[in-house]
Amino acid sequence: MGRIVINSNTTLDGVSQDPSGDEGFGFGGWFTRVSDPDREAWAKIEFGEALETSAFLLGGRTYGWFADRWLGRPGEWAERLFSLPKYVVRSTPARTDWGPTTELTGDLVSAIDRLRQQIDGDVVVLGSSQLAQFLLEHELVDELRLFLYPHLVGSGNRLFGELTSARALRLVDASAVGNLVKLTYDL
Repeated sequence: MGRIVINSNTTLDGVSQDPSGDEGFGFGGWFTRVSDPDREAWAKIEFGEALETSAFLLGGRTYGWFADRWLGRPGEWAERLFSLPKYVVRSTPARTDWGPTTELTGDLVSAIDRLRQQIDGDVVVLGSSQLAQFLLEHELVDELRLFLYPHLVGSGNRLFGELTSARALRLVDASAVGNLVKLTYDL
């Protein structure tokens, strides 16, 4: 049985919007303002996690963002990301050319429950803050992996929106990665 894992980069105040600054958000680009050694340490961990991932579950905009940056890129990491099955939730049809891609439609809760039954291993949600909030609200998340960036931006879309009920998490791991902090929780 598969596990749904949210893997996200956020600022200390929980903002996940526009980490690279590509979207034009006034407080975006915080991901790129860490040192090269910190970014390299982050990349090493993310590559290792990609090797352990069984599939991706992505929102449509996040799928497009990753496809734009990784499709055709050389190297083992790019090849791994391309080869992983991707399940995409979106409201309008769009590109599906970044490796094996399936669009999820209809009752999303049922579709994700079926996905958990079909896939053995971690189904990782990257970015996709709207999808992540939906999954949290419907108690479909098994693990949360957060990289906290040493920035306070004060406004912007946050990974954790309003929920209709509180959730208790169990800390599995906490580690410093240079000036970043990686937290892993079971839900």
